[in-house]
Amino acid sequence: MRNMEKSCGTTRLLRNVFFALETCWKFSKKLTVGLLGEKIITYVNWVFFSAIFLKKLVMDLDNHRPTAEIITWVVIVGIIFSIISLLENYIECVLKPLEQIRLFEQLHLKIFDKARNVEIMCYEDVDFYDKYTKAIDKSEEKIIAVIEGLGGSIWGLIALVVVFILLYQIKPEAILFIVFPIIGNFVFANLKNKAEYKRYQKYAPNDKVLNYVNRTMYLADYAKEIRLTNIFNILKRQYDGATDNLVSIAKKYAFENAFHNFWKITFSFTSIFEGMLIYAIYEHLVRHSINIAELTVMTGQMMAMAWILILLFNDFVTVNKNVIFLNDLRFFLEYEEKIPENQDGLIPSSDYKTIEFNNVYFSYKDKEVISNLSFKINKGDMIALVGHNGAGKTTIIKLLLRLYDPTKGAIFLDGVDIRKYNLRAYRELFATTFQDFCIMGASIKDNVLMGRDKDDVEITINEALEKAGIQKKISELNNGQNTMMTKEFDESGIVFSGGENQKIAIARTFVQKSQLKIFDEPSSALDPISEYELFKSIIAEHKQHTMILISHRLSSVKLCDRVIMLENGRIVEEGTHKDLMVLGKKYAEMYKAQARNYLAIENIKSNKGDMR
Repeated sequence: MRNMEKSCGTTRLLRNVFFALETCWKFSKKLTVGLLGEKIITYVNWVFFSAIFLKKLVMDLDNHRPTAEIITWVVIVGIIFSIISLLENYIECVLKPLEQIRLFEQLHLKIFDKARNVEIMCYEDVDFYDKYTKAIDKSEEKIIAVIEGLGGSIWGLIALVVVFILLYQIKPEAILFIVFPIIGNFVFANLKNKAEYKRYQKYAPNDKVLNYVNRTMYLADYAKEIRLTNIFNILKRQYDGATDNLVSIAKKYAFENAFHNFWKITFSFTSIFEGMLIYAIYEHLVRHSINIAELTVMTGQMMAMAWILILLFNDFVTVNKNVIFLNDLRFFLEYEEKIPENQDGLIPSSDYKTIEFNNVYFSYKDKEVISNLSFKINKGDMIALVGHNGAGKTTIIKLLLRLYDPTKGAIFLDGVDIRKYNLRAYRELFATTFQDFCIMGASIKDNVLMGRDKDDVEITINEALEKAGIQKKISELNNGQNTMMTKEFDESGIVFSGGENQKIAIARTFVQKSQLKIFDEPSSALDPISEYELFKSIIAEHKQHTMILISHRLSSVKLCDRVIMLENGRIVEEGTHKDLMVLGKKYAEMYKAQARNYLAIENIKSNKGDMR
C-alpha cells in the first residue's frame, strides 16, 4: 500500500512538472527556453572554471609556461565569461521580466475564464473556494520556479557527471564525499519541505480571515459601520484570533524546521567543505600522493562538485516544493463543471410560450431548500413570488436561470428540459435584477450595458435610465453616461447612494433585449415615491414582456396576474391578490401586517390614480 501511495505521489509530481512546462510553453515559448537554458550558464561557469580554467592555469604555472601564453589564456577566458555574463543578464533583466508579465496575463485570464465557468455553488463551497484562492496565489511564480528547477536539475546532473569524472581521474576516493550533500538535501531538505507545505496548508484559512479584515478596513463600503458601531471590536477579535492561530502554527513547526535545517546545512556545507579540505591536505602532507598543483586542482574540483551538488539538490527541492502547490492550480483548472457555461445544445425560441417547474426539488449541502415545486408561467404572465426570508424565492430564480440545477424534477421551456438547451442562448432569454447586485468600477454606460453592444439592446440607455428614475441626475453630471462609477480607478468617479445604485441595476434589465424580465426585490433601497414610479415602469414593461417579481412589499404585487406564496421551499398559497385576500390565510395575514407601511404609497396612488 505504501509503495502504491509513493508511486501515485511520483506520478502526480511528474504530471505537475509536465503541466508547468506545457502551460509556460503555451503562453511564452521564449520564457520556457530562457528558464531551461539559464542554468546552463551557471553550471558551465562552475565546470569551466574548476575543471578547465583552474586546472590549465595551475599546470601552466607549475610547468613554467611563458607568461604571455598564460596571460593570453586568462584574457580569452575573461572575454568568454563577459559574453556569458551578458547573456545571463539579458535573460535575467530583459527576457524574464517581460515574458513573465505575458505568462501572468495569459495564465490569469485562463484562471478567470475557468472561474467564470464553474457553477455558482462552487463559490459557496468553502473547500473549493480555498483551492481557488490558493490556485491563483502567485501561480505564475510557482510555474517559473518548477521550470527553473527542472532546468537546473537537468544541467546540474550533466555538470556533476563531468566534474565527477575529472575528480575521479585525480583521486578516486575523493568522490565518497558526495554522500554528505546527498544526505543533507535528499533527506533533511525534503523533510523540511514537507513540513513547510503542511504549515502553508494550515496558514491558508487564517490568511483568508486576515485578508478579509484588511479589505474591510480599507474599503469605503464599510467606513460608516466601522465608525458608528462597535463592529471594529469584532473585526479586531477575528484578526487577533487569526494572528494567534498563525503564531501557534508557526511555533508548532518551528522546532521541526530548525532541526531539519540544521542537519541540512551540516551535511550539505560543513561536512563536505571541511572534510574535503582535511582530506586533500592529508593526501599532500602525510601521504605525499599529490603535489601542490594537483592539490589545488583537486580542491577546486571538490568545491565545484560540492556547490554543484548543493545547487542541484536545491533545484530538486524547488521542483518538489512548487509542484505540490501546483496541485491546487491543476485541481481548479481541470475541475469538470456541472453546469458548463459553454454547454452546447438546442437554441431556444425567443418567442417561447410556457415555462414549467415540474416536481422540482433542490438541496444545498444536504439541506432541502426547494421541495416538490410545480407551477407554470405562460407567455405574458406577471407572476409574483412572495414569502418570508429563506422561503426559496431567489433560489427559484437561480434554478430558472440554471445557476443551479434541480436535485430532482425538471424545469421545462415549451416542453423541453432546460438542461438540453445551449446555456448561453437560454440565459439570453432572461433579463434579471438581483437584490444583491454589483456595481462595477466602470462608466455608467458600461454598468448599464454590462458588455453588450449598444446596438443590441431593447431600448436606448437614456430610455432605460429614465424608466429606472435616474436619468435626470445622470444628465446633470459633467460626463453624463461616461462618468466613472466608484472611485476605484478614478478619483473623480461618482459614488451613488444605495437607492441610486439599485436604479442603475434595474436599468440593466430594462435595456436588455429579452422576453422575460425578472425583478428580485427591485425597490428594497428606494423611498416610497421612487418605488411608486419604478412600479409604474415595471407595469408598463408587462405589456410586452412576461414578468417575475419578488418583493416583500406586498402592495407592489397587487396588480400581478398570479401570486405564489412560498414557505420553506413549498407553495402554500397561489392565486390573484384578491383571491388570496378572500382566502384569508397566510398571504392575507402578511399583507394586513404590512398595511401601515403602505399608507404613503396609497396616498400617492389616490392622488395620481391607479397605475393602470
